[in-house]
Amino acid sequence: MLERKVIILATIVLGILIVSGAVFVQRSLTSDRVPAAATAEYGRQILRQTAAIIGPGQADPEMRYSGSHLACASCHINTGAEPGTLSLFQTSTRYPRFSGRDGREGDLRDRINGCMERSMNGRLLPRDSAEMIAMEAYILDLGNQYSAMGESSRLPDEPAAFKEPDRMADVEAGEIVYQARCELCHGKNGEGLAATVDINDGYLFPPLWGSDSYNNGAGMTRVLTAGRYIKARMPLGNTDLSDDESYDVSAYINSQSRPEKSGLENDYPDLTRKPVDSPYPPYADQFSREQHRLGPFAPIREYYDSLKEAQ
Repeated sequence: MLERKVIILATIVLGILIVSGAVFVQRSLTSDRVPAAATAEYGRQILRQTAAIIGPGQADPEMRYSGSHLACASCHINTGAEPGTLSLFQTSTRYPRFSGRDGREGDLRDRINGCMERSMNGRLLPRDSAEMIAMEAYILDLGNQYSAMGESSRLPDEPAAFKEPDRMADVEAGEIVYQARCELCHGKNGEGLAATVDINDGYLFPPLWGSDSYNNGAGMTRVLTAGRYIKARMPLGNTDLSDDESYDVSAYINSQSRPEKSGLENDYPDLTRKPVDSPYPPYADQFSREQHRLGPFAPIREYYDSLKEAQ
């Protein structure tokens, strides 16, 4: 009987120690490593209300990291919680990975900061800030949601994938497409449609060019990247543009003025890794900037393929 009591007492003590240790570790993670505010829900709010929380609408100038009134959800529809192009459901599984643009391996926080500096025309978020950790937590949470989803729920509601036309993009034809299919939401001059009379509340439909849009270092300035997105997602609720229309309107949108990012010449330390549709030099080939910007891209791609075969 005494032996049994000793065993029971030892078990209780061990249980208390384990629980206490778990509580201590959790408290340590919360107080010393992870700011208490850095929840997945806060991350979702940042993606939806970027301008107000970490952009020009933030009262504290030190907290203004986004340089525009765009929201992350301007491109990541439904704050990324929707299968398909630019969904954030599977983003966490893709990092860390090598970035040709940076010339090194980067993690998810590096990728978020890439968007902050380019798509949001802003500056780097501190890696250990509550805002950075919250956005990372939200994306990780989406990954967990995706893992729990059934196969049918994972299927995107999108048209057939964009197929690159084998020609130079036609900017004038793109303008006609823009006027007919895009202007109603995004404005005659690409200025977007504000959500309220207070611009700090962001946009119902984002500007596609001009001073409050993504800068010239963003991935969306690439004709093929934008063309794929437009074909898959636009016009919102009625995605019926052809490959040619998506291609041409992408070229038209990206022929307009927008903020300029400094230091783009330092992108892609290995220039042979630069995308064929990168609109800014330098390049590791003799093709013109105009062809890199508007195509046709097959000859450029063939040139780089020949370099690989010669190695």
